[in-house]
Amino acid sequence: MIFPSNRVRILVATRPVDSRKGHDGLAALVKNELRKEPFTGTIFVFRAKRADRLKLLYWDGTGLVMAYKRLEEHSFTWPAIRDGLMSLSHAQFEALFAGLDWRRVRAIEARAPETVE
Repeated sequence: MIFPSNRVRILVATRPVDSRKGHDGLAALVKNELRKEPFTGTIFVFRAKRADRLKLLYWDGTGLVMAYKRLEEHSFTWPAIRDGLMSLSHAQFEALFAGLDWRRVRAIEARAPETVE
């Protein structure tokens, strides 16, 4: 999969969704239930009831893109099930998508140099 740039916002819907939903169904869910705009370029990550499946939905400027992934022998590490959304960093998203424990991923704090030689 081609991962989006670091500037893209990534939101995870913490409540499982019906995995039969397609582009339009997920976009309607984003707008009506999650109260977000699906056409902003934000990546929305959805989990199925079975923890081994996920769907991604995002607007690339020309159309809605949906990706589906099913792990064959493992399950994804998901946040606790509750209503709403949670944000992931780009590194956490890559770990989640790879089937790794995204909770162990921490961003390195970038600081500007104190002096210039």
